[in-house]
Amino acid sequence: VQLQASGGGLAQPGGSLRLSCVASGSVYSIKHMGWYYQAPGKQRESVAIINSDDSTNYADSVKGRFTISRGDAKNTVYLQMNRLKPEDTAVYYCAARYLIGSLSNMNYPYWGQGTLVTVSS
Repeated sequence: VQLQASGGGLAQPGGSLRLSCVASGSVYSIKHMGWYYQAPGKQRESVAIINSDDSTNYADSVKGRFTISRGDAKNTVYLQMNRLKPEDTAVYYCAARYLIGSLSNMNYPYWGQGTLVTVSS
């Protein structure tokens, strides 16, 4: 499985961005995809996850502001980020695995290359 993340860029505080992650390869068996971020000098942290049954979970820091969803083809996952804050600045990674999982479990066999989100005025 290969994951291609895109959609990062510069946004003002209070603004919005939409990240996309397209999976290719053996996508039919993917049960779970997630978004994670890593700020400079910090550890990678969870943002949001979505399972094949469309169940979702979010980090407390993004609840009510970010929405994770899947495309109709089910090989694409989106992260709609609204009301962005400077502390959302980070490289955002998508990840995928063949088992349904939880937000805190970052044990993924497949990771995308990351897309940089910068929130600044």
